Amino acid sequence: MNRIHRCLGVVTALGGTLLTLAVAAPAALATIPDPGGAAGPQSETYTILAGGMPGWQITLIAMAAAAVAAIAAVLLDRARAARRSVAAAAARSGQPAG
Repeated sequence: MNRIHRCLGVVTALGGTLLTLAVAAPAALATIPDPGGAAGPQSETYTILAGGMPGWQITLIAMAAAAVAAIAAVLLDRARAARRSVAAAAARSGQPAG
């Protein structure tokens, strides 16, 4: 049964990839019409960058996310250790943990 689920997962992933490619292909292959009337790619492309997020904000967000992940990891580790110590004490005393 596990092999069937794995095969179905692979087929589903491939189907999703093909669907994504089919949806994105027309936009990726689109050409901008030439002002002279002929269709095709333009000879010059100008990129205009406006807006965006400053680097210090990106750094601040990354640091905050790392701090939250570290705090969550420490809290989960302490909770797991406390649960183990309760279970170990219960095992020593012969009482069910809980």
